[in-house]
Amino acid sequence: MNVEEMLLREEDFVPHAYQDHLGYWTIGIGRLIDKRRDGGISREEALLLLRNDVKRIRQSFDEGIPWWTDLNRARQAVLIGMAYQMGVPGLMAFRNTLAALHNEDYAAAARGMRASKWARQTPGRAERMAKQMETGRFA
Repeated sequence: MNVEEMLLREEDFVPHAYQDHLGYWTIGIGRLIDKRRDGGISREEALLLLRNDVKRIRQSFDEGIPWWTDLNRARQAVLIGMAYQMGVPGLMAFRNTLAALHNEDYAAAARGMRASKWARQTPGRAERMAKQMETGRFA
């Protein structure tokens, strides 16, 4: 046994935020994330989580909308960004937008994005992404 195995045995693994026996927010293998006790994660840890999330999104796209790899990087990034914000199922609900995108009608795809509830909820972000989708260039 090593120290990591010992701590895993003592702390157990919980894949979501939870309150420990003292009421402090914790995650994973007893990792304190509660700001009240100077908990949190480093920028490097946040970037690792981001990379893992993007990898999972890409895998979901490869299975669900395999044509997405035909898009240029800027347009791929928009789809990833939307899925990151609202989840892959949320993005997949944009049926008309995805159909327009599949048909290389980028203006129609951007119109669909702008006309959505998502755009009303996060107008600045949605407009930046719609413009990026339309132009095929990073904003």
